[in-house]
Amino acid sequence: MALFRLVFGLLLVSGLLCFAMYIGTNQVVWRRRGWLIVKWTLVAALGFFAVLILERLALIL
Repeated sequence: MALFRLVFGLLLVSGLLCFAMYIGTNQVVWRRRGWLIVKWTLVAALGFFAVLILERLALIL
């Protein structure tokens, strides 16, 4: 769990750094990279939480 939080936090920070690079350099490639990182980070987080919920449901049933 702690490892997931660390990876999730680092990915969000890297996405924010990409957006900061976009603001600083005004190159569109940095904005695209930032959106790509944030998008896949959120997809991974949703998958992770779906697995946690399914594990809890399995214990209840």
